[in-house]
Amino acid sequence: MTALLRADALYEAGRYEQAAALAAQHLATDPDDAPALVLLARCRHRLGQDAGALATVDQALRSEPDSLVALLVRTDVLLALEAYLEAEQTARRAVGLAPQHWGSHYALGAALDRASNAAARRPVDWSGAANRKAEAYEAARRAVALAPEEDAAHFLVGITAQRLGDHKTARRAYETALRLNPESSEAHNNLSLIHMRSRWFTRGAWTKAAVGFVESASLDRDDREARYNLETMAWGTAAGARWVAVIGFFAAALGSAPLRTGGSGAEATASLLIGAAVLVGVWGGWALWTLRRVPPRVRRPLLLVARSCRPVLAMAAAVGLLGLHSVLALVLWSVDSAFVAALGTPLFWGMVITYWASRAALRRREPGRA
Repeated sequence: MTALLRADALYEAGRYEQAAALAAQHLATDPDDAPALVLLARCRHRLGQDAGALATVDQALRSEPDSLVALLVRTDVLLALEAYLEAEQTARRAVGLAPQHWGSHYALGAALDRASNAAARRPVDWSGAANRKAEAYEAARRAVALAPEEDAAHFLVGITAQRLGDHKTARRAYETALRLNPESSEAHNNLSLIHMRSRWFTRGAWTKAAVGFVESASLDRDDREARYNLETMAWGTAAGARWVAVIGFFAAALGSAPLRTGGSGAEATASLLIGAAVLVGVWGGWALWTLRRVPPRVRRPLLLVARSCRPVLAMAAAVGLLGLHSVLALVLWSVDSAFVAALGTPLFWGMVITYWASRAALRRREPGRA
């Protein structure tokens, strides 16, 4: 087996450093070998050496200007370097060279999508920026028409449709991508985002989203987006309990008020028991609803994520302290009402402040957020 063939086998096995070394060894005897240059560029791209990868693939194109593989690799490298306009131009060259190859349309769709997304994040003076989303979607559809068995093409249809607001098409595309490749962490993550959008209108959508985020995170442990989405769900669960804590807070305060102000007899006792029943009912109902909503396989990942996320811990602590105050207010009904109020009021407003502060802190953890 020649050095180049061994290098290609090593690349496919994910051993990029060894593959790069063998490709360089081959190029020492044949410096203008375009396939070897492209392989070396791919290795450097995988190793995060994108500037070197670009120089190498440009050398390959000088040696073989009509190399489709070199143009596609160059597009990928330029996207990694965030040179979106140049990536788009390179992809258009690939489409012109091979209009019947799905990869060229996929590369164009990806470049257009990344360019339009960058333009949405920060204003830039790009002519035709408004049309890039629609053109990216059409390029993705063309890639699917040419290669319906490629999960990456369906995923690109999904993400471009999602950016256009066509969530029904995006959902179908992600589902198809997952049928073709069940281990696509990105498809799991993006499909879960669509489920999250419909969680208020579709029964079980929140649970499906949680399962999808967990699956995405388990398939790719470096996927920061999936982890952030799990953090958001854990925070949302804790934040949702604040209403339960508020109801319990007022139920405990009103229920214990007659006894605490010197009342006695059946009416005061009944008021205390009603307050206790409301407190147990709202927290018990919330616990049962949460257990039904969060399947067993999701509970442990959510807890692990929550333990390492300060906004989640802060929100849970604020809700928990107010809930504990409500229990103590009922149990210690003989304690002076001024003392109970002096303790409960700052806990109540502390929970309100914690909600907004932790929400802002969570948003700052979003991947890619400046």
